[in-house]
Amino acid sequence: MSQKPINVTHLSTLVAVAILVGTELVGASWAAGWALGGLFQLDPTISRAIEVAFSLLGFVGLYFFMKTAIRNEPIRG
Repeated sequence: MSQKPINVTHLSTLVAVAILVGTELVGASWAAGWALGGLFQLDPTISRAIEVAFSLLGFVGLYFFMKTAIRNEPIRG
């Protein structure tokens, strides 16, 4: 049983979308954590923890976005 060849057009589109959306999601999440830390004048350690937690949420969002994108634009086929 052989696999279908990789569709380079779909692959390049998905890579570009991952870079663009990933930068936006993770960057905005990190910035939101930084802004909340500054707004509430939190200790720098707590502020960094919030930044990391928000950026992890950004990565989770990127994962689910890419999962849906690959389902709608398969790499093979």
